Amino acid sequence: MNSINVIAPYRLHGMWVFDDPARGLVQEPFVGGADTMIDRIVAGLRDAANGFVMVFSSDAFPGSQYELDWRRPDSSGNVYYSAALDAEGWLCPALLKYFEAPPPRLYVAVRERDGAP
Repeated sequence: MNSINVIAPYRLHGMWVFDDPARGLVQEPFVGGADTMIDRIVAGLRDAANGFVMVFSSDAFPGSQYELDWRRPDSSGNVYYSAALDAEGWLCPALLKYFEAPPPRLYVAVRERDGAP
């Protein structure tokens, strides 16, 4: 498994989703508060609805902008908390396509995709 992962979320039918064909994920939605967290972190990015870059890792990395702390399991997923956003978000079982177990902390960075208008 990679130590740093990259996805490119985008809006589809009013929801944030992402594709990662290498992991069998197509139009995988963010729900349960994770969508609201994304709304807030991309507010300053141009054309985010048409796709932006999200880099994430269980290890701190240069340029990470947000830290998400594991709070608890919930249904088949896990709830993470961002102190910077003072918000919780649920991450679905697709998290385990990137990590063997839910990490105690996730580090996240976002940026405009190359060629964004």
